[in-house]
Amino acid sequence: MKNSPPTMKDVAQEAGVALGTVSKVINGIPVGESYRIKVEDAAKKLGYQVNQYARGLKTNKTNTVAVILPGVNHPFFASLAQHICEALARRDYRMLLYVTASNPEIEQACVNMVRQNKADGIIGLTYNPLVVDEDLPFVGIDRSFRPDIPCVSSDNYSGGRIAAEKLIELGCRHLAFLRTGSAKPGEADKRGDGFEAACRSRNVPYETLRLNDGEDWELFRDFFHSHIKGDRLEIDGIFCSTDLVAWRMKNILEEMGFRVPEDVQIIGFDGIRRFGGESLYCSTIVQPIQKIAETAVDLLLTKDRTNIPALVCLPVAYTPGGTTKE
Repeated sequence: MKNSPPTMKDVAQEAGVALGTVSKVINGIPVGESYRIKVEDAAKKLGYQVNQYARGLKTNKTNTVAVILPGVNHPFFASLAQHICEALARRDYRMLLYVTASNPEIEQACVNMVRQNKADGIIGLTYNPLVVDEDLPFVGIDRSFRPDIPCVSSDNYSGGRIAAEKLIELGCRHLAFLRTGSAKPGEADKRGDGFEAACRSRNVPYETLRLNDGEDWELFRDFFHSHIKGDRLEIDGIFCSTDLVAWRMKNILEEMGFRVPEDVQIIGFDGIRRFGGESLYCSTIVQPIQKIAETAVDLLLTKDRTNIPALVCLPVAYTPGGTTKE
């Protein structure tokens, strides 16, 4: 009995056609309909599978895209990975996911792997200074690396403005912006910029506290304590850079004896839902995660890269989720 995997030669023998005909069918080159059916039926019967790696060495294309994410234990990243995978599958591509914990060495290893023709390009959500060749297809999410590398992002600036204006509309008179994130600049920084611009244009007092990744979250508790007058927190509306920050701020405030949303209203950013499709964790600025994924895939796989925009900014929307007084 033959123990080795079936080859194209075996498929040709089973189908009763020439080896060249099998090669054309496997590689998507048009042949007569009757020949195509014979080859596909024979391949299915024998369990023949294309060796994508060997095929890639010959064609300089693997139909595989590498995706760099900090992790998938955060609902936003998990949802983004899911939608990228689905968008690639619709284009007959596979996803090779690199979960890096933002480790620059791991991320650079992914770039080097793609250089060796083991993937056709990279979609990356990273804030590290990676070395990316000019001819390597790369699309960034939430960070612009350089003008020739397209970036896909939500309209973070508008999201910040919408959050501030909604808090003011709901009766808040002293606002705050609270943030944790990378020390390196990125599109997400514009959330705070938009928030501050809206507060200034409406002449509403506001405070800000921006922490970098790794800094102690207890600094937020200290921040709240510094703004207590008597038994009252002078800040009555908070915009947080992510839903995770909003959820943690709600817990801290309630531990301190303040009620959300009765005493303090909170708006987050992301639009994370419990179990992927149930209720929101907080009132939030919702990112179009599926559209971000699909746009990144479209930009990466486009054949004519001469007119690719440096930044694609997608609209966001506010949705109440229990931490505001609608």
